[in-house]
Amino acid sequence: MYHDLKKLYWWPNMKADIATYVSKCLTCAKVKAEHQKPSSLHQQPEIPELKWEKITMDFVSGLLRTLSGYDTIWVIVNRLTKSAHFLPMKKTDSMEKLTQQYLKEIIYRHGVPVSIISDRDSRFASGFWRSLQNALGTEVNISTAYHPETDGQSERTIQTLEDMLWACVIDFGKRWDRHLPLVEFSYNNSYHGK
Repeated sequence: MYHDLKKLYWWPNMKADIATYVSKCLTCAKVKAEHQKPSSLHQQPEIPELKWEKITMDFVSGLLRTLSGYDTIWVIVNRLTKSAHFLPMKKTDSMEKLTQQYLKEIIYRHGVPVSIISDRDSRFASGFWRSLQNALGTEVNISTAYHPETDGQSERTIQTLEDMLWACVIDFGKRWDRHLPLVEFSYNNSYHGK
């Protein structure tokens, strides 16, 4: 919040005032998760040179089912800029449907990535997904959450997304999917540390 406000405003003791406000905010207290360091150090993969050249992806599942039937979010993160797409979906969506969504939201907007880091979710490990990426010329690196060979970007983004979604669920209940584009906009236009 401080980084967003300091672009437009300044007053004496600004940082302390914002910290006090956030510490007393009931929604923030309900939403804020404990942040723990992973058990091992991350080994930073090669730094991308172009936007959307190298991405990470993961799923947030087990969410409150919306009126439209969504219960999962597919999180796709640009490793260079940390911008992300949050795509609502159903846990039961077919690989064909996911492929169409991937083509529409990622390939059409940003081009074919050179590499993808993802976890061992069965959707990413499927023969169809691997053959599609192979045909596109994309290197797919399958890992596990907090594995030392990943940069942890998906996990950090998902933690932020979950914090933001809790605020939406508190205020909007089963209509979080309607507000997901605003959450994505807010995430992509907020300050992110290293």
